[in-house]
Amino acid sequence: MQLAPHRLAIENISAEIDGGRFPAKATIGQRFRIEVDIFSDGHDALGAVARVCPADTSKWHEIRMLFDDNDRWVGEVNFNQIGFWDLTIGAWRDLFATWRADTMKKLAAGQAVSLEIVEGRQLVEAAAQQSGRDELQSLLASLQDRSPSDLEQEETQIALLLSEQTLDIMQRFGVRTNLTIYPRTIRVWVDRELAGFSAWYELMPRSQTRDPERHGTFDDVIARLPYVRDLGFDVLYFPPIHPIGRTNRKGRNNSLVAQPGDPGSPYAIGSEDGGHDAVHPQLGTLSDFKRLVDAAADQGMEIALDFAIQCSPDHPWIREHPEWFDWRPDGTIKFAENPPKKYEDIVNVHFYRDAIPGVWLALRDVVLFWIEQGVKIFRVDNPHTKPFPFWEWLISDIRARHPDAIFLAEAFTRPKVMARLAKLGFTQSYSYFTWRNTKAELEEYLGELTQGPNRQTMRPNFFVNTPDINPRFLQQSGRAGFRTRLVLAATLAGNYGVYNGFEICEARAVPGKEEYLDSEKYQIRVWDMDEPGHIKDDIALINRLRREHPALRAYESLRFYNAWNDEILYYGKSDPAASSFLLFHVNLDPHNAQETEFEVPLWEFGLKDTDAIEVEDLLRGNRFEWRGKLHRLRLDPEERPYAIWRLFPPEGSGR
Repeated sequence: MQLAPHRLAIENISAEIDGGRFPAKATIGQRFRIEVDIFSDGHDALGAVARVCPADTSKWHEIRMLFDDNDRWVGEVNFNQIGFWDLTIGAWRDLFATWRADTMKKLAAGQAVSLEIVEGRQLVEAAAQQSGRDELQSLLASLQDRSPSDLEQEETQIALLLSEQTLDIMQRFGVRTNLTIYPRTIRVWVDRELAGFSAWYELMPRSQTRDPERHGTFDDVIARLPYVRDLGFDVLYFPPIHPIGRTNRKGRNNSLVAQPGDPGSPYAIGSEDGGHDAVHPQLGTLSDFKRLVDAAADQGMEIALDFAIQCSPDHPWIREHPEWFDWRPDGTIKFAENPPKKYEDIVNVHFYRDAIPGVWLALRDVVLFWIEQGVKIFRVDNPHTKPFPFWEWLISDIRARHPDAIFLAEAFTRPKVMARLAKLGFTQSYSYFTWRNTKAELEEYLGELTQGPNRQTMRPNFFVNTPDINPRFLQQSGRAGFRTRLVLAATLAGNYGVYNGFEICEARAVPGKEEYLDSEKYQIRVWDMDEPGHIKDDIALINRLRREHPALRAYESLRFYNAWNDEILYYGKSDPAASSFLLFHVNLDPHNAQETEFEVPLWEFGLKDTDAIEVEDLLRGNRFEWRGKLHRLRLDPEERPYAIWRLFPPEGSGR
């Protein structure tokens, strides 16, 4: 008998990750979509709400959910506070909505509804008695007014009872018969806006010199800030800035023997000058770095640092904490290996045996140290090679102190491992976008990311290139391919990034490898970003559009549309609340012009196939009209391999 009141089934909540083991992720300023299966016996109409509140309060807010299809209900939440939120679902039999639907059918059939009027009024009376809301009392008073004749009274009352206004009042304040609350509270972690929508620019501080014989400094980076700002980036990211070891230092192009003056790899962290909480002396001092952080903030940017958990053989930790490292039977330290590769200039810490809890606490304190210097964003190198429990503990500990911290997982690894890291707390994740080039690959992968089971835990960051990855597509595509990959990354994802040199289409590779020739990882480079053929104008344009159009923040709104050419990717994004709807055509063939017929998605606005819609070409600024569903387009990669359109919803379309 205790089960009797719980008459409704509430199942398959999209925000419940692994049975509640992990929180879903949301972002301030972006709608969080909740989907859930709700059904009951019989054919009564149902009502449902999502209930949310900050985890440290008991002040619940209700968001009405709407029926979608096949017993699936949807709702959207706009969270306004960083941190953990609680979420649950409530559903009930809506007797008034059931009465209204049945009564409208009887009226349409010409049947008498005198008794139905009495029943409807009784439902309003019961609601008013239960809640005492002024809206219900006013409605009830209107229903009790007397008209000159019974017929006029009946017509007046049925019109009032069936009105949309009455339906809205009863949905909000009516009796919730057989109210059923989902038995578990679901946790949602809400991040600041930059976690879900950001544009990253990566550079090597030591290469910001104008003289190849002089090591770049933090002051050189400060001088470069206006350049990065004018391109439209809001995150400036550095590979490790710590002292570089000398033992087994790598030379140019990853040679095993360094020549005099070779700076070594910044990933060989640690020397007599310090470890993970120190800066490389040739870059400047810690005070210089803090000036850089402040200067970046003045330009509207944040600094992101690489958190690489590896050490040069010269790192102070090896001498101070030998128990944190692996040693071979002959007493020598074990270098980092990925057989047959051996990285003689670095060694790895281990996380268990005598290293726990010491190394865990030390690494946590490294993150806290840089937060004290003003850094809140960390790109984590190879997190998939460190224990899952360590990351869950570290990120949780940091969040408890600094809930605005952001962690990007650089984990190009197996899909389930990447997904697990996202569930454990990583704010953003590298992805396979770098190697998805064809239309079929992109549609399948983006569908998986935006609509698949990991969409509420994994936020991809679409980096077009990195110091470690010079994609084969870019090696072979020329300038057009760089423009194509830029637009895809910046408009398909909420977060994206480029590595210094992308803007001048740098593509020289080590033969047969996805590695840069003369890589900055092993030498200082002097860059000329005004080289002919640069794409700085494209970058600035796309970043400006990202700032100006809310649709580009609506990551999960991505939809692919029909363009009958496998070399043209055609998709749209929308934010109905902001009346923002954008369409994109991108030529995936960097060598040939492509032409296609395509469908204008008039159905998204409730329009017929023959209707017209106003459109703006966001690249040229002209406005005109598309009449009818089918149109043609030609994209020449030598001119511009992409087109971007804004559609203007007609009045009353709901968009």
